[in-house]
Amino acid sequence: MVDDDIRIQRLLCEELEEDGYQISIASNGKDALAILKNPEKPDLVILDLRMPQLSGFETMKFISKLTIKIPVIIFSAYGAFRNDPLAMKADAYIVKSSDMTELKQKIHDLIST
Repeated sequence: MVDDDIRIQRLLCEELEEDGYQISIASNGKDALAILKNPEKPDLVILDLRMPQLSGFETMKFISKLTIKIPVIIFSAYGAFRNDPLAMKADAYIVKSSDMTELKQKIHDLIST
């Protein structure tokens, strides 16, 4: 999970760990790319767009150039960015909500395939 908001980090960790997922947290794109360089790559990336140091858009640009395919869910408060060319490279775009149903279903769909 890549998000600079500590409340979102806590909420997603709590919700997803209850479902049996192991979560790694990065507070910005720079930290996320460091995690992606590790030998043990994540199964999926949940990516916010507006962050310090390296935005979600810049991070998506790097992820799209990786030789391995890692599914990406953009999880943003800004629905207006859905049609941005870099956002469209993601496997899903979900607008942040207190209802985690859509996010959880998309994670399940992407990891199960």
